[in-house]
Amino acid sequence: MSVKDTKAEVNTITYDKDKIEDKVGSIYEAIVIMGKRAEQINAEIRTELHNKLDEFAVHNSTLEEVFENREQIEISKHYEKLPKPTSIAIQEWLEDDVYFRKTEDRK
Repeated sequence: MSVKDTKAEVNTITYDKDKIEDKVGSIYEAIVIMGKRAEQINAEIRTELHNKLDEFAVHNSTLEEVFENREQIEISKHYEKLPKPTSIAIQEWLEDDVYFRKTEDRK
């Protein structure tokens, strides 16, 4: 699922606790899974953003010559308007788009 295609909320909303813990039986376990997914999404967004910003970067300037790059500013503003990785992870969790597996202790 692409971040741009997500239906996740941009604003903070309240979720039904029972729907979140329904798949694993524990709200804490569900939060850990969603947290790990949010970290993955954040890494994907950060990599994509840095790659796009590098396309417009000027590498021959000195510290005294810092130019505002209009393209970089517009790209940054676009990414600021996207839903937060946590919201995307929660939406994926509620839509059963998150794959997870439990590893039991082997003794």
